[in-house]
Amino acid sequence: MRGLQHPSSSAMASQTQGIQQLLQAEKRAAEKVAEARKRKARRLRQAKEEAQGEIEQYRLERERDFQQKQQAALGSQGHVSAEVEAGTRRRVQALRGGQAQGKERVLRRLLGLVCDPRPCLHPNLRLPA
Repeated sequence: MRGLQHPSSSAMASQTQGIQQLLQAEKRAAEKVAEARKRKARRLRQAKEEAQGEIEQYRLERERDFQQKQQAALGSQGHVSAEVEAGTRRRVQALRGGQAQGKERVLRRLLGLVCDPRPCLHPNLRLPA
């Protein structure tokens, strides 16, 4: 029976060298993959920062639009409330003026009745027959 033949030393050296080349190639590939992952992580961070900036800019723009619309609405509402308040003041003033005129009439009549009595019989008085 024939035993396994031992490869020659040059074949062993060639295999060792091939293994070393494969290990080096594997190491370079792992480094390239790691570098690609780092680049990808940097791009993702950068994209996230840009998106946050755009979101903040959009939010500020919408907030500014809201403030402008709110000021416009409050301005017109303030105008309406000022008109209502002015109308109320005019009515109160008219009521006070009317009250003052009515007061004068009532006082003149009361003073006339008190100071100038006119004797007369009460309408419910029944004279005995």
